[in-house]
Amino acid sequence: MPPAEPSAESDAIPAGRGSAERSGTERSRPERPISERTGSEPPFRERSGGREDGGAGVEDTLDLELTEELLALIAGDRDTGAARTRVTHELLGDPGAWPPAATTAGEFALLPVRPERDLAVVSRWMNDPAVAAFWELAGPESVTADHLRPQLEGDGRSIPCLGVLDGTPMSYWEIYRADLDPLARHYPARPHDTGIHLLIGGVHNRGRGVGTTLLRAVADLVLDNLPRCGRVVAEPDLRNTPSVSAFLSAGFRFSAEVDLPDKRAALMIRDRTYRAQL
Repeated sequence: MPPAEPSAESDAIPAGRGSAERSGTERSRPERPISERTGSEPPFRERSGGREDGGAGVEDTLDLELTEELLALIAGDRDTGAARTRVTHELLGDPGAWPPAATTAGEFALLPVRPERDLAVVSRWMNDPAVAAFWELAGPESVTADHLRPQLEGDGRSIPCLGVLDGTPMSYWEIYRADLDPLARHYPARPHDTGIHLLIGGVHNRGRGVGTTLLRAVADLVLDNLPRCGRVVAEPDLRNTPSVSAFLSAGFRFSAEVDLPDKRAALMIRDRTYRAQL
């Protein structure tokens, strides 16, 4: 579950995974009062997660060269739909069929993960120390593959996606049914609550408001395309102040502190009813 940024424009969201019983979620650590936490801006990541010190060497790990072949495959999937077979998910629909969102950062779309095409990219992001601090999925590609497999082979209650900005993959998202997730044991869930986890995979997209912009865009995509969903939820680690701040800036409200098996989380909620006001 992802945390937030220190300021409205912070982007420390290699957002970490947020549900209580996912493998590789953020680990709990002793809490300091929010008033004592620093507001420094870490790289964007969270199932919203990420190390908040932006340690040395992070930039090198994130300078991922996307091959022309990969970009062509993604462009083909988005533009023609001929390169892949769409799967209709009864629980969440097909995020790959949702219209792209026009944002101040560019045109943004979700593209469901295909391991044969995307595993190397997602694994590379997971091995960024700032991301690994919260997602805890660093290691060989098999570690990431093992994390993706239950979602890809499951009943559609969680869908892993690439975030594609102006045709370039730059983030990883999980759209999941929070009311059917172990998280629902820890808060008063409502039917069709939909959760999001995310990480932003490149340092050039961090620290300039991109994370906040995309969080709002994805929450709007969920509400626009899932009419039975009344709330979008997230559960960033309370230690990830930049992530929590990003959610607040994206129109989410802080609902409660939640004790999960692996961390103490901030339950963030974006309500359909108030989306125009926040």
